[in-house]
Amino acid sequence: MTTSEAERAAMRRALELAVTPGVPLGPNPRVGCVLLAPDGTTIAEGFHRKAGGPHAEVVALAEAGEAARGATAVVTLEPCNHTGRTGPCSEALIAADVRRVVFAQPDINPVAIGGAGRLREAGIEVVGGEMADEARAINRTWTFAIAHRRPFVTWKFATTLDGRSAAADGTSRWVSSRAARLDTHRLRSLCDTMLVGTQTVEVDDPELTVRDELDEPVEFQPLRAVMGLRDLPADRRIFNDRAETIHLRTRDPEAALGQLFELDRQHVFLEGGPTLARAFLEAGLVDEVVAYVAPMLLGAGSSAVADLGIHTIADALHLHVTDVTVLQGHDGEDTNVRLTMSRPSRRS
Repeated sequence: MTTSEAERAAMRRALELAVTPGVPLGPNPRVGCVLLAPDGTTIAEGFHRKAGGPHAEVVALAEAGEAARGATAVVTLEPCNHTGRTGPCSEALIAADVRRVVFAQPDINPVAIGGAGRLREAGIEVVGGEMADEARAINRTWTFAIAHRRPFVTWKFATTLDGRSAAADGTSRWVSSRAARLDTHRLRSLCDTMLVGTQTVEVDDPELTVRDELDEPVEFQPLRAVMGLRDLPADRRIFNDRAETIHLRTRDPEAALGQLFELDRQHVFLEGGPTLARAFLEAGLVDEVVAYVAPMLLGAGSSAVADLGIHTIADALHLHVTDVTVLQGHDGEDTNVRLTMSRPSRRS
């Protein structure tokens, strides 16, 4: 079954609605919906604003009222088929007497699947897969987390040209430029969890908040997670009231991610030290690497990752570079290069 040009245009609009500014990146997927009249004109639009709120289809149906009868619903995600904090979108579409549903990405959430089948049972025409890749892209980490039953992991670090994250005396300010630090806060804001180890909390005492250009905390703050078995002093800044904090009492990366997934967390920003980085790399649980490279040389000092047990170049962990961006300060001297890389291949 094919789609019309009007339906394809409506899907493009639905994708725009899904990424409306201010819509949270999780824990629910971002979804947009457009209702079309039989002549292809737009009747109503809707998007999902937040977890617990009405889904995109329900918003559009409410706006359309009786005009939804005989309409085509164009939606970026397969309508859900379960009752949670809201009712099933499949049943809402059936009750509104829509004639046809066109969706982009199939819903792989095991508690919500089956919407397309339920609609077909009710005699509604259903077409799936229209602009599915574009829909997956706007819900990249949600899709990954649902498919893998764990959060997507981005490992971020700053390094000099010769691979040092700190000098021999332990100092690391400032390997990353101000431009890079602002960019890091932007990336933090795209995640729902920031993760460090107990060693980092004890030694560096980070606050792990997202801050703006004036160094002020922003309204939305990701969960701060610290991983490790040892007790930590209550006066550490990570335990202040500027964001929620959880202590994961484990050294096992898989167990830590499992606990975070149970908390509906879908994107972990790994900012711990070299030991924690090694643990996640060796477990094959790093999905993306973001490195800020400073135009300086130290010749000695700490590396971003602890010894991986690699003794020959043939065993190296290879990364695929997906983006290279120069981050430059106003004076031209305060510069870093940001490299974004996809997950390393597993070592056998």
